[in-house]
Amino acid sequence: MNTDKLVHMANQIGAFFEGDPDREAALDGVAGHLRRFWDPRMRRELLSCIDAGGAESLAPLVREAIARRRQLIDPPPS
Repeated sequence: MNTDKLVHMANQIGAFFEGDPDREAALDGVAGHLRRFWDPRMRRELLSCIDAGGAESLAPLVREAIARRRQLIDPPPS
């Protein structure tokens, strides 16, 4: 999938949770949504793009959720 499309979709999720007055709950909401509703290939592609220094247009809340909740979004294999 196109990385720009993934960033756009992630930013839409972030916009929804941005209104939560509890920042930690908002971070959990973004990370949980990515974990539950995104195909693992989509998550890996977005994370790879971020790791390579891309996805500059990613919303701050989404970027923070990925940085702080990465294990929730993409847990290591069992």
